[in-house]
Amino acid sequence: MKFITCSLLVIFISEEVISFIVPSATRYYGADLWRRSGSLSVTKSSYSADIPYEILPMQTVIDKLTHTTNNSDHLKNGLSDEEATQLLAQVGPNALQPPKKTSIWELWLQQFDGECPNSMNNVSHLCCLSLNKTNNDILQYHAITPCISADGLVKILVAVAILSAGFSISEIWDILEENAVTEEVQSTVLQSLVEPGIIIAILLLNATVGVWQDLSARSSLESLEKMQPRLASVLRRRGDNNSSTSSEWITDYDASKLVPGDVIKLRVGDYIPADSRLGSLTSSTMYVDESSLTGESVSVGKLPGDEGLVDVKNNGEAKSIPIQLQSTMLFSGSLATRGSGVALVVRTGADTQMGTIQRTLAEAQIEGEERKTPLGLQLDEFGTQLSYVIGGICLAVWLASIPRFEDAAFSSWIEGAIYYAKVGVALGVAAIPEGLPAVITLCLSLGTRRMAEKNVIVRKLPSVETLGCTSVICTDKTGTLTTNQMTAVSFVTLEGDGEAVNVVEHDVTGSSYNPVGHVTGIGHDETLRLPNGAVSEACRIMALCNDARLIGVDGTEDGATAQYVIEGEPTEASLLSLLEKLGPEPVGETSLKPSQLASEYRGQILNSWHRYATLEFDRKRKSMSVLCSRMDSDSEEIKLLCKGAPSMLLKRCTHVKLRDGSVIPLTLDLRDKIDSAISSIGNRALRCIGLAVKEGESLEPQLRKEEGSYTEVLKDSSKYESIETGLTFAGIVAIRDPPRDGVAESIDECKQAGIRVIMITGDAKQTAEAIARDVHIFTDQDVKCPAFEGREFFALPESQQLEVLKTGNLVICRAEPADKQRLVKMLQSLNEIPAMTGDGVNDAPALQQADIGVAMGISGTDVAKEAADMVLVDDNFSTIVDAVEEGRCIYANMQAFINFLITCNIGEVIGVFIATVLGFPALLTPLHLLWVNLATDGPPATALGFNPPDPGLMSRKPRSSSEEIMTSENLLRYSIAGLYIGIATVGVYASYFLDRGISFQELQSWSTCTESCSIYADLAAPQTLALSTLVTVELLKALCSVSIDSSILTVGPQKNPWLLLGVTVPFALNLAIIYTPQLQHSFGLVPLDGSDWLKVLAWSLPIVLIDEALKYAFKKDGRELLSI
Repeated sequence: MKFITCSLLVIFISEEVISFIVPSATRYYGADLWRRSGSLSVTKSSYSADIPYEILPMQTVIDKLTHTTNNSDHLKNGLSDEEATQLLAQVGPNALQPPKKTSIWELWLQQFDGECPNSMNNVSHLCCLSLNKTNNDILQYHAITPCISADGLVKILVAVAILSAGFSISEIWDILEENAVTEEVQSTVLQSLVEPGIIIAILLLNATVGVWQDLSARSSLESLEKMQPRLASVLRRRGDNNSSTSSEWITDYDASKLVPGDVIKLRVGDYIPADSRLGSLTSSTMYVDESSLTGESVSVGKLPGDEGLVDVKNNGEAKSIPIQLQSTMLFSGSLATRGSGVALVVRTGADTQMGTIQRTLAEAQIEGEERKTPLGLQLDEFGTQLSYVIGGICLAVWLASIPRFEDAAFSSWIEGAIYYAKVGVALGVAAIPEGLPAVITLCLSLGTRRMAEKNVIVRKLPSVETLGCTSVICTDKTGTLTTNQMTAVSFVTLEGDGEAVNVVEHDVTGSSYNPVGHVTGIGHDETLRLPNGAVSEACRIMALCNDARLIGVDGTEDGATAQYVIEGEPTEASLLSLLEKLGPEPVGETSLKPSQLASEYRGQILNSWHRYATLEFDRKRKSMSVLCSRMDSDSEEIKLLCKGAPSMLLKRCTHVKLRDGSVIPLTLDLRDKIDSAISSIGNRALRCIGLAVKEGESLEPQLRKEEGSYTEVLKDSSKYESIETGLTFAGIVAIRDPPRDGVAESIDECKQAGIRVIMITGDAKQTAEAIARDVHIFTDQDVKCPAFEGREFFALPESQQLEVLKTGNLVICRAEPADKQRLVKMLQSLNEIPAMTGDGVNDAPALQQADIGVAMGISGTDVAKEAADMVLVDDNFSTIVDAVEEGRCIYANMQAFINFLITCNIGEVIGVFIATVLGFPALLTPLHLLWVNLATDGPPATALGFNPPDPGLMSRKPRSSSEEIMTSENLLRYSIAGLYIGIATVGVYASYFLDRGISFQELQSWSTCTESCSIYADLAAPQTLALSTLVTVELLKALCSVSIDSSILTVGPQKNPWLLLGVTVPFALNLAIIYTPQLQHSFGLVPLDGSDWLKVLAWSLPIVLIDEALKYAFKKDGRELLSI
């Protein structure tokens, strides 16, 4: 009764503590939490975010936001302070609601809650945000901090801990009742607490590790808030509508207080504070970097008022308009890169595109929380099955022992029942691979270190294992397959003698902004020999008609591997790199630093020419020009240097400049040749930039600097096109975002490994197909490329969509932000394991949805990185393939140590079970079995994670996500080995008694012994023999586990030096607890002599022969390889 009372007391205290501090974790995560969350906004009675502001006429937008009619002066006056305050109270702040944080103490207690959704003990942890919409249309957010699932193994450990604590308290109760408190009694009490203390320590350590992992992964949505601009320039109306009004700009206005209807001013370098409609321009053009939303690195032009509505309306209904085509809209979080203007705020806070992404991310995170990794599913199933098996065996042993409850060895029936309950606990401890969760976590962690050496930062441990069964890689084009550095790849000049003129294309070496390289067919001395030639003229245009800067990073490696960064537009930066390659000094063959090489030749040109006026680029004429005067001579040389779309420039040209410097008329035949070259370059998916000049008598006198009237002429931008007439064509530059080195080979490796590649890009189909061929997604033998525009693909019947996704590589172009997540869900419905790459905020939901989310470390936003499972430091596709190979290696090693641990546990269970069924005294105590499982099995199992990879690893198909950890074949194989481990342990134990004259029958009936039973009173010696044999045979089994199929003579432990250490240390620890007096007493052991060790070796060594025989019997001729 004392034991029952103590056990119930332990259970009661455990339940009360948890329920008091965390009142029902299930309820805390359920309906109650909706009410605890802070409201993001209030019911909107007069404002609707659902109105398609992007396609309505500007005046209609103003009327709807201000609730007036024909309020044409709103963009000049703005809102009053009173109106803004009322609207702010109505719609809420212009901010994304941060997730509610769970305290560390609550999070720690949740690790023991059996209702949590994750399956992998201390391995799978995600941070997610949940969203609920109440009947009052109020959006409420709350954070779900992930908790560890109390899976089968943890539940069994908790049960064993409670029973063990109950036994210990009961024993202490008896001791203190019957004895006075002495040093010996105190020592006995402490010894009674060792066993439950160790089990509880394991549970606490597990929980602590789980909390640490949770805290490291719960900041996904906080990064969204960081992207919100803090300040804005807003227009405020002073006075009222019935009197004279005046307005003023407030330049340091708190952006969180912006409301729909506010008028804001934007300049270069400003982050857009809220979704807005561009009202007017204060410059000729305005360009915005929307890469954080769309993933495309090229800035997009914006049109004021109603100018962009025609383009939008031609692309369908409002709800289906992709962000890329909304040329009238400015989106929160994007960056103004060129020009300035005035805009009207139309959506704030959660109603913005950023808020929409936040909601989508929340949904994806909830689904990800519910979705388990392949290994997690298998461990879940294994843990459940193990729970039933252990429970059944323990109950069966206890029930089978009922007839012995009243044997003479026990003072009462209850004492016998408690004794055999202890045996059941020992059996439970023997069956539980206590070290498995920790070893899995350690193995995955070690894998993350190896991946870090390959430029992969792993954020979520389960992704390491999941990589091993990745079957599809969905990848961005820009920055992942390509360098994301626009590079000049071709330079076109016109060459001849005036009668026979040819268009000649020169290849340009290099694949980044690095200026080290050359142009084939053009020497570095040409700009010196022919200062008025077409090449020199082109260099002047590229240097002066350019607002970008190329910056070399000193301290990086010299030459072709030095790092260069840019300021300005990537297209213009590519011209600067080409300029240096055409310079008079061979770049890279000097001792100049990268910072000097980046602008060496351009600096010479800027020192000779002064740029005194700019004709800014606009969408209509598609060109930009600058007026420049010569500074290094007495002449009054003036030039209009122009660059732009070659087809548009060519229409405004009357002459061409040849490579030798001569200028000839642009004939129809020559025009056709140039047009043909432009078409040929365009068909290769290259961007063309035309170069032209206007000089001498053809330049209008009023444009000359000395006249002083050019400023008046250039005030009217509508005259720019007429100024850019009578041009002389100087050449063409073809640029592209080139493929990264090694990507094509990596995609070939993916094909060999049975992994399909799907490229998803916002580019046009022609550009996407060209890159796909360059990187071997498609081959030249592909007659019809499986490339679809996003809308085209999703317009297909669903059955056809799924059929397309089942086989081969694929390209999805003109993709919208939501397309990635849709594709991932479809692939998952086909039981594929997709990995998804991304860098923008818009990619976060897809990264969260995918089984493996891969963010870019260089170009990726914080939101994308926090939502991803891993981050690529170098943004390189090849690194993903390296990570997949590492993931396969990790899984193979994980399978090796899981099988090793399970074999050992089978042996321990069989040993305890045989000894119990035969009626022997306690073979081993629960403390002994805990010691073996943790101190002896753990280090070798961890060391097996360092096994060398199989050379044919990437020639196999991805393993199925449903592949079982323990197949029936494996179970048979490891049961045979485990059977011998159990027999050896029981055999050496029984031999101790047999050697001392105790017959087998007497040993079986020890509990009924009435005379000469002293040999059974102290079991330290036989238990020491049994423990030493169990430890030795298991360590020998570990040495045989470097390879599952190959003989120890072929692939021995010397292939894995860590395994040698992992075996040596546990054996030394076992010697320590046997020969150290203090530890002997704690563990109930005695020293062994030489003859005892010979007996241990005699019983242990046969495991090597048995393992070799099993390898031969179960050896496979070869695993399934791909026939590609």
